[in-house]
Amino acid sequence: MTTRKPAETQQPDKNGKIPLLIGVSSGKSKILLLPDTKMHKMVFLDAASLPGVDLTPLQQPGFELHTYPYSNSTELAERLCGASVAIVNKVVLDAQILATLPDLKLICVTATGINNIDLAAASRAGIRVCNARDYALDAVPQHCMALLLALTNQLLPYQNAIARGDWSKSSQFCLLDYPIRQLRGLNFSVIGYGGLGQATAALARAFGMQVLIAERPDALDIRPGRVSFRQALEQADVLSLHCPATADNRHLLNATTLGWLKPDALLLNTARGSLIDAVALAAALKNHQLAGAALDVLDQEPPAADHPLLDPGIPNLLLSPHVAWASGQAMQALINQTAENIRAWQQQQLLRCCNQP
Repeated sequence: MTTRKPAETQQPDKNGKIPLLIGVSSGKSKILLLPDTKMHKMVFLDAASLPGVDLTPLQQPGFELHTYPYSNSTELAERLCGASVAIVNKVVLDAQILATLPDLKLICVTATGINNIDLAAASRAGIRVCNARDYALDAVPQHCMALLLALTNQLLPYQNAIARGDWSKSSQFCLLDYPIRQLRGLNFSVIGYGGLGQATAALARAFGMQVLIAERPDALDIRPGRVSFRQALEQADVLSLHCPATADNRHLLNATTLGWLKPDALLLNTARGSLIDAVALAAALKNHQLAGAALDVLDQEPPAADHPLLDPGIPNLLLSPHVAWASGQAMQALINQTAENIRAWQQQQLLRCCNQP
């Protein structure tokens, strides 16, 4: 992977004009001369989290863009010194670092989740925080269904069987060692019915599944068209998670709530790893209390080598490394939305703002 070097600071030329660097992602920079004006320093702290994406939309009049592939906590103060705008994906900006950045006015998160930003501290400092939304309405549901089909159609077991030579030794034209489940008629329970939950539910319906929409676990009343949280779990043939991570829903699925699922149920998580108690899920799979699980997220990322769900002895567990969102089209949409957020801020407007300083 080609990493991007920080853009060099541009100085006025002999005519008092400032060269603006554009097209940094192409590797061949172009120079556009603008009238001398105050330039806002803008810093993308972890640009390598969006490999191969065209960053040109971020190059806007009045802004000087600096990009870094990665940034650790010890580098933030120096790199953000004098910056008006910070762009981050997963870099943590906590109260301690925000207190050292008096010039910072806008944080753009190239994701929907903003738990890496101390919103309260940003609000106290008068810093706007904006995110991206609905950029992966196609990518995440597609990945979710790919995980489900891999489980129900036993793709990995059959691939491994072929690699062992089982098909070549078969007494007939096919192998039928692993039962395949048809999706039509199964109950698809959705927890979190925002844009991604709705888009995934639409794909489930296209396969002929019956969609159950879970009410919030602590709800006193059940809204029309929904079922109670417990009922959604108890009736699920497939349970799919699509809610954000909050302090209230940590380990939403734990030893107790996993016990509400049927032994032949399948669990999908393309939302946040903290929603699931990893130790409890590992135990449920090992004890055959659950037929299978496919996860794109874990509660620690990247996971430690001894993470409970990296145990090779866990049956019917499929993992992908937090890539459900990462189609090329979705990543470009992230940059395009970030550019829109910056333009709106420059025009003293609010777009996808997550706090109120």
